[in-house]
Amino acid sequence: MKIKEIIVVEGKDDTVAIQRAVDADTIETNGSAISEETIEQIKLAKEKRGVIIFTDPDFPGEKIRKTITERVPGCKHAFLPRKAAIAKNGKGIGVEHASVEDIRQALKNVYEETAEWNEEITFDELVAAGLIGGQLAKKRRQHLGEILKIGYTNGKQLYKRLQIFQISKEAFYAALEQVLQEEANDEYK
Repeated sequence: MKIKEIIVVEGKDDTVAIQRAVDADTIETNGSAISEETIEQIKLAKEKRGVIIFTDPDFPGEKIRKTITERVPGCKHAFLPRKAAIAKNGKGIGVEHASVEDIRQALKNVYEETAEWNEEITFDELVAAGLIGGQLAKKRRQHLGEILKIGYTNGKQLYKRLQIFQISKEAFYAALEQVLQEEANDEYK
């Protein structure tokens, strides 16, 4: 599987994992304090070939994703479910721990940002669905993010990602129904 875009990852181990799974070039941020030089490389890569941001499903990874998105608008995004990124010994989380198949799956489900915000799902709908506030909200958002392939988010981030990745009302409610069904069947508590 050859990837046209350049994939932005956090470090060398992520590059190794990506290149085990697909034929692709990467840019490494080397942590969450992204240098101006790295931002310029990402801007050039976006102009020439396009960029896919593929960071770890943790707080530093989300911080890197947010920084790049603000500085280089219009990038594509690949998300890895947290459970697919946990090290075999249980210590550590990151793209470098994911299987070849999980990496390929994440890269097949890439989302492209859109500057045009078309509000399909309202913030009030997220509250009504139990995705914001309440004891199960965090677990529901995490599972919904896995189903929709948009990663784990807090409530505000979920609202924003649903808009910028243009998740349809139909796709949202189908995923929500699956989350609630599995919750009722006690499959992920």
